[in-house]
Amino acid sequence: MEEPVGLRRRCRSAPESGVQAGCEDPAVETAEEAKEPAEADINELCKDMFSKMAIYLTGELTATSEDYKLLENMNKLTSLKYLEMKDIAINISRNLKDLNQKYAALQPYLEQINLIEEQVAALEQAAYKLDAYSKKLEAKYKKLEKR
Repeated sequence: MEEPVGLRRRCRSAPESGVQAGCEDPAVETAEEAKEPAEADINELCKDMFSKMAIYLTGELTATSEDYKLLENMNKLTSLKYLEMKDIAINISRNLKDLNQKYAALQPYLEQINLIEEQVAALEQAAYKLDAYSKKLEAKYKKLEKR
């Protein structure tokens, strides 16, 4: 693999000592010629980049497609639920109308029952008054009988 292009620090060897000279001085730098990567490497890297980008985009599109399929299935299920609820509401409405009609048909009888109940209550009050009067009368009779 090629080294990055640009300035590189180089140390020169001193021929007599075998020690690299100039490495101690950080201000000494030499320039190397910038080399382009080989054309085959660039083509290979581009192919690799495009294939990985294609895999990434395919994954993203697949995920998005699956999300839309999931939403579509959820919408279908929700629609079916609402249809079921609509049928239930229609049945409840129909049953409520039937009950209201039956109640309307029973209303005259209910009024008669209320009237009879009022009459029975009045008759009961009259019976209590009659019982109280008869007890008074009995008490007076016994009082007169003793005399």
